Amino acid sequence: MNQRLLRLYHRLPTPARNAAAAMRGLYLRSWRYGPDTDQMADEAIARECWSLEQWAAWRSERLALLLERAATRVPYYRAQWEVRRRAGDRASWELLENWPILEKETVRRIGIGLLADDCDARRMFHEHTSGTTGTSLDLWWSRRTVRSWYALFEARWRRWYGVSRHDRWAIIGGQLVTPVARRTPPFWVWNPALRQLYLSAYHLAPDLIPSYLDAMRRYRVRHLFGYSSALHALALGTGAAGAADLGLAVVTTNAEPLFPYQREAITAAFGCPVRETYGMAEIVTAASECAAGRLHEWPEVGIVECTAGVSGFGEESRVADLVCTGLLNDDMPLVRYRVGDRGAWDSDPAPCECGRTLPRIARLDGRADDTLFTRDGRAVGRMDPVFKSRSPVREAQIVQEALDRIRLRLVPADGYTSADGAAIAGRIRDRLGNVTVTIDEVAEIPRTSNGKLRAVICDLPESERARLRAAAGAL
Repeated sequence: MNQRLLRLYHRLPTPARNAAAAMRGLYLRSWRYGPDTDQMADEAIARECWSLEQWAAWRSERLALLLERAATRVPYYRAQWEVRRRAGDRASWELLENWPILEKETVRRIGIGLLADDCDARRMFHEHTSGTTGTSLDLWWSRRTVRSWYALFEARWRRWYGVSRHDRWAIIGGQLVTPVARRTPPFWVWNPALRQLYLSAYHLAPDLIPSYLDAMRRYRVRHLFGYSSALHALALGTGAAGAADLGLAVVTTNAEPLFPYQREAITAAFGCPVRETYGMAEIVTAASECAAGRLHEWPEVGIVECTAGVSGFGEESRVADLVCTGLLNDDMPLVRYRVGDRGAWDSDPAPCECGRTLPRIARLDGRADDTLFTRDGRAVGRMDPVFKSRSPVREAQIVQEALDRIRLRLVPADGYTSADGAAIAGRIRDRLGNVTVTIDEVAEIPRTSNGKLRAVICDLPESERARLRAAAGAL
C-alpha cells in the first residue's frame, strides 16, 4: 500500500477499515483456497509417513520437470545455458549440481525475467516482499502454486495443532492496520473472509495489552499466530494471572527464531502449546514443529542443500548456508537459491516420536533480527516492512543507538535519491515514534562472522533492555 492510500486508510472510521480488510480478505481467499483444498491437505498428511525411497522418486520426478522448464522456458536461465553451450560447456542442466547459486540480488535485479515466457504476469498473484535483509523482491505465483502452498499450511500449520482455516484466529503482524501514534483501541481490524483478527505489532505497550486480550475474547479466537518477539511481548503483558481463559488451542510462531525464554513465557501466559514454524515468501522451503518438539521440513516445497552439499533426510550436516530449489512454483522457478539463513539437519537415525518420516531440522541460525524499543516501553520486532514499498535500495540495516536515535545504513541501487531514504526513515518513525533517524549511504554493509547481514541491531545497553523488558512484564 503506497503512503497516500495508507494515510487515507488511517483516516477511515473503524467500520470502514474493517470493510477494507474484508475486501482484501475475499481477494486472498479466492486465491488461496478452492474446492480441492481439503483433498490436497489430506494427501499431504498421507505423505508424512512415506519412506525415503518414495520421497526420492517423487522429488526426482518433480525436479526433472522443473529444471527442464527453467532451462527452456525461463528467459534468464535459457540465456545462461545458451552462453555456456557456445563456450563449449557440455554440462547437463538435468543435474542440479550443474546450476550456479542464485543470489537474492539477482532475483531482485532480474525480477520478471525469472518468469516463464508462457505465463501472463497480469493473471498471476504478485507478491512484493523485502525478506529479512531489506532487499525487496518481486515474486509471481499461479493460482495452482498458491493453493498448493496454502493446502500445506492447512495440513501442517493447522491440522497438526488441532485447528483449521474455519476457526477464528488472530495474527500479530507488521501491517500498519492503525496509525502507530494511536493510543486508544482498536489496534486491530477484523477480516471476516479469512476469520482473522489482524493485531498490530506496533502497539504492544504494557498499558495497551489488556485491550488486545479483550479483543481476542470478543472475537473468540481459537489460535494465535505471529512474530516470536511480538507474541512474547503480548505474553509478558498478560500479567501474573495470564490469559489461559482465552481457551487458545495453540500459539504458532513464524518469521523470527523462537528462543526458550520466549516459549516459556508464551506457554505460561496462554496455557497452551507453542509451536515454531519456518517459511518464506519465495516458497522454496518450509518447516513446522510437531508435538514432540521436532522441526520437520516439508519436502514437497523444495530441495534444500547446505553449502557442503548435504540435503537432509537424516544425513549428517554441519551448520551452513541453506541453498534451496523450489518445487511448487515452476512458473518462476528459483534454482539453487541462497535464502540467507543458516541451518543444520538432525542426523539422529531414530524415528521421531510423532511417527512422521519428514526430515528434521536440528537448528536454524537465520532470522536473528534484534528487537527495538520505543520510549514508552513497546518492543518492536521485525522492521523489514519499512522496505516493502519499491525503494531503490540493495540492502539496508537499522541500528538503534538510543531510545530516540536510529541509524539507517543503506546501499543505494540505481535510481536512488535522498527522497527514497527520507521515505524509509518516515516509515521507521511510523513504527518507533518520534525518533531521530540518521541516514548513512554506504557501499556495503558488514556481515557477521557467519556471513549474515543483520538487518536490525539494538545497541541499547543490556541493562537498559533488561529494564524495558521488566517494565513490560510488571503490568
